[in-house]
Amino acid sequence: MDTVLFACVHNAGRSQMAAALFNKLCSPHKASAISAGTKPGQSVHPEVVQVMKEEGVDLTGVKPQFLSTELARKATLLVTIGCGDACPYIPGLQKLDWPLEDPDGKSLEVVRKIRDEIRTRVVAMAAERGWL
Repeated sequence: MDTVLFACVHNAGRSQMAAALFNKLCSPHKASAISAGTKPGQSVHPEVVQVMKEEGVDLTGVKPQFLSTELARKATLLVTIGCGDACPYIPGLQKLDWPLEDPDGKSLEVVRKIRDEIRTRVVAMAAERGWL
């Protein structure tokens, strides 16, 4: 089974949405997702929690986690999301980069657009790799 690691700087927005949507939409027998950040925040952004509840996903109790070498070793694919030079390079791990806007402090309308773009990318990637 494949594991996708979604990473951003604070692991409080984009990577949390991506992992949650991936795990909701993809076959759990084919792949799963985890998320982490290079400088994890204290909690998931409240606006992210709110727009994910609209999707039936509760991120209320989820805590951002550090992107450690041990965590990266569990992955078969690394998807970095908008962290530029702060995004990690992990030798031997296939990497994709999704340059998406940070939802922190944005209006719910903007955060919904970011969420929907993430969903579109997750579905396209999962369909291409046979994970749906």
